[in-house]
Amino acid sequence: MKIGFVVNDVLTEASTYTTTRLAMTATQMGHDAWLMGIGDFAYEPDGSLSAKARAGSAKNYRSLDRYLSDVQKPDVVQHMAISDFDVVMLRADPAEDAAERPWANNAQVAFGQLIASNGVLVVNDPTTLANALSKAYFQHFPEIVRPKTLISRDESQIAAFIEDLGGRAVLKPLQGSGGSGVFLVNRKEKPNLSQIIEAIARDGYVVAQEYLAAAKNGDVRMFVMNGRPLTVKGKVAAFRRKSSSDDLRSNMSAGGKAQAVTITDEMLGLVDVVRPKLNADGMFLVGLDIVGDKLMEVNVFSPGGLGSCQALYDVNFSPAIIEDLERKVSLRQHYGYNLDNTRLATT
Repeated sequence: MKIGFVVNDVLTEASTYTTTRLAMTATQMGHDAWLMGIGDFAYEPDGSLSAKARAGSAKNYRSLDRYLSDVQKPDVVQHMAISDFDVVMLRADPAEDAAERPWANNAQVAFGQLIASNGVLVVNDPTTLANALSKAYFQHFPEIVRPKTLISRDESQIAAFIEDLGGRAVLKPLQGSGGSGVFLVNRKEKPNLSQIIEAIARDGYVVAQEYLAAAKNGDVRMFVMNGRPLTVKGKVAAFRRKSSSDDLRSNMSAGGKAQAVTITDEMLGLVDVVRPKLNADGMFLVGLDIVGDKLMEVNVFSPGGLGSCQALYDVNFSPAIIEDLERKVSLRQHYGYNLDNTRLATT
């Protein structure tokens, strides 16, 4: 199987990233794994697609550091025809490019759609990923799994909503991820509320969200594949992220620390509720961020933390993901285009 992994920029990838782990795993399982950046694609005059891609020269690596060092060598770049690939995983994080390369986010989904139209399986499905570039995508999930939310740029409306919530709420930008620009406001911050709203609204809409008391214990990142918890050897790929300080953000990129977590019936119930939409949207691999009995976010672009899961439970979850992609490629060979990309992505 020839598999491509689309990242923000191959040269800025780190050995700790989940995508690096998946690519090395695919290589060690005997597959032809290639990494390519969002800016490495070309739509050729004859209508074909190509990319400048990189792969490791060995079949086995002793560490992720060695693998990535091999992939990032300057002399390994090859010009590849995208039609030669069996599957492409879109793994670029929109938040990384929001400031310096705002064109990149749309480019990932646009080229993803073109790749899928050429008969290559693309996960997650690029057509629905286009809708997920905004946090408004989250509002399409059933109300029972979401905190109370207002999306607005009107300061008085936001202030009134916060009062209705008892004077405490979380404010964040509609675009972006990774915990950037997230504020917890209460009545103590009321004199500064205008400045906070103005700062967020400068880049677009403001998301005002109910503060969940359970957030003081951090949140739980759970990997979901084909609409079900990613489970290997009886262990679910999930962990609790708890801030090491009073910082509201528990994201790993914001200093959150990974801890083992016991999976509860409440968590599994949330997965049951969101499964129909995730599968209908072709969301093969996602990260659910859970606080108490609510979802805070559904990360459909580049959920990270598989390395933390492996360290916490001594289970390597990556092969199960690659094996499922093998199965999908086999199904494509049997069914052809009778199974479209969106449906095949979560079958």
